[in-house]
Amino acid sequence: MSDPWPYPAQLPPKQEAIRARCFHPTGAFVEFPKKEVEQSIPERLENIVRIHPDRPALKAKNLSWTYDELNQSANRIAHAILNGCTQGTEPIALLLEPGASPVVAMIGVLKAGKTYVPLDPHYPRSRLQFMLQDCRARVVVTDSQNYSFARELAPDTSELINIDKLDSSLPTDDPDSSRSPDSLAYIMYTSGSTGQPKGVMQTDRNVLHEIMNYTNAASICHDDRLLLVSSPSFGDAVRTIYSSLLNGACLCPLNIKERGFGALVDCVRQEKLTVYRSVPTVFRQFVSGLTGREVFPNLRLVYLAGDTVFKKDVELYKKHFADGGILINGLGTTEALTFCWYFIGKETQIDGNNVPVGYEIQDKQVLLINDAGREAGVDGVGQIAVKSRYLSPGYWGRPDLTKSAFMLDPAEAHERIYRTGDMGFRRPDGCLEQRGRKDFQVKIRGYRVEVSEIETVLLTIGSIKEALVVGRKDQSDEARLVAYIVPTCRPAPTVSALRRILSAKLPNYMIPSAFVYLEGLPLSPNGKLDRRALPDPERCRPNLDTPFVAPRTPVETELAQIWAKVLSVEQVGIHDRFFDVGGHSLSATQVVSQVIKQFQIEVPLQSLFESPTVAEMAAVITEHQTRKIAKPELERILVELEFISEEKASQILADAAVTNSTRESDE
Repeated sequence: MSDPWPYPAQLPPKQEAIRARCFHPTGAFVEFPKKEVEQSIPERLENIVRIHPDRPALKAKNLSWTYDELNQSANRIAHAILNGCTQGTEPIALLLEPGASPVVAMIGVLKAGKTYVPLDPHYPRSRLQFMLQDCRARVVVTDSQNYSFARELAPDTSELINIDKLDSSLPTDDPDSSRSPDSLAYIMYTSGSTGQPKGVMQTDRNVLHEIMNYTNAASICHDDRLLLVSSPSFGDAVRTIYSSLLNGACLCPLNIKERGFGALVDCVRQEKLTVYRSVPTVFRQFVSGLTGREVFPNLRLVYLAGDTVFKKDVELYKKHFADGGILINGLGTTEALTFCWYFIGKETQIDGNNVPVGYEIQDKQVLLINDAGREAGVDGVGQIAVKSRYLSPGYWGRPDLTKSAFMLDPAEAHERIYRTGDMGFRRPDGCLEQRGRKDFQVKIRGYRVEVSEIETVLLTIGSIKEALVVGRKDQSDEARLVAYIVPTCRPAPTVSALRRILSAKLPNYMIPSAFVYLEGLPLSPNGKLDRRALPDPERCRPNLDTPFVAPRTPVETELAQIWAKVLSVEQVGIHDRFFDVGGHSLSATQVVSQVIKQFQIEVPLQSLFESPTVAEMAAVITEHQTRKIAKPELERILVELEFISEEKASQILADAAVTNSTRESDE
């Protein structure tokens, strides 16, 4: 690993030519200098506030703040924290609804010299309780909507701060802070192989280095308007939030799970967004609802990260976006942040089905380590490892996990090597291609999932002898989780029962879409588990608590056919619950959009969560059919094709409805 590195740090000429076209037409870009990595995040932000006090900083539903207003709000939160805390960089938990609130709270925590721990209030109670106990946060910042829930989760916490009811007398000036570049900025929990999530730590320096690279590569400037669709508890939100606010740009948070994809289309167009960033799954949902009539003249950059990008995604980008726009495929982890990217223009040709993850970025050397522990070299497949001084300090409270994932580089005293678990292949020019995982970790809708964590929960069920969870591609080439179950006796537990148990302990994205019952797990001749021999899930209706009842009316028949097509099952009974048959939040948008097209009515996405069976949904459809819809309104719905309107979508609960029902033991 100490041999001279053969791959240059700069992009090849063709890649650089595409990247050079990535700029705002106003020419307002200002380079992020390397020296400014050696400061704290609040220092950089406060300088931006001094330069652009009156420029828009946050634009969300029913909220529009300038940089001065954002700074004052964050300062009030910081002073509220300092009033109840001792000095030091102790963790402060954030339990807030997605949107503008967690963004302001994150900054407030940093300004107070503390470390924030973002928690998604829609995760299962037991998971949130573990995170709170593990990070040892004595203060929880929350809002009115989650205040009671926060008190239930942390009854022994010394203080809860409700940002909706802050004392009006709190100062709005910048607090004094001894924060340094080495201070812990956040602890972000990801899926863990031990059966419990693990907290990944990151410092101010690492975050600023990440934003420096992103800013300079994408020429992000104060005239940009960036879309935020990721939850703050998801690593990719870090790039969007800070690349916007640390450059004087405008950040536009949008909760898709609440407002729907129709609102996303409207937001990109109406807010004149210039930078779109999401996981590929959300991007596909976004563009699948476009008719070709929509125009996004301001959108100059589409950045996809968090999962595999396919050739068909590039084709969708070429079809729907302006010729001058650039598409970036990025690769990174919570531990190493971004370390590779690939720039794509309308002229770029993609060979094969998967888009390359591209070339390493500044100060991040990518190694491919073979089984012998040596660099695999050109034409060799190896585990992707990242060598840099800008890596996570490790896992909170887990020196054992830190030691197993990170190693010191004997040739460079200030650099370490992080082994990602991803496998890769390098082309002669240094371009990296991803080739699956070394372990059995999978990516589901952009989330990194340790399947062993799901298996651990399944094996706590007394009626299950063996359990194995794998990631498989569905008919749309999307990854989904499939659980293989060996029951201790017959009858085996139903899928409905398994989902109820899993929903109480795991977030929705970690619940398998399909369950396969086996007499025993397949073994190779030498007695080892043979994953290649696992059967594909059948398309038949799963084993549920409710018996199958065929459709009785034309509406139920058409609706059952829509469900079956979207969920890739042969038949659906009228009393089957949508999520028990394998549905999730994104497939729910597909069902509702098909209902709008098929029945030419407008129904909110929320109706599928409130009426989660074919029979109940059919009653909703029948009720709406009795109401006449004006022709202009109907035409507007048809133009939006498969997505509901912004007005109706504003009340969507999506995954929140599922997890809220979990809290009440309703599912």
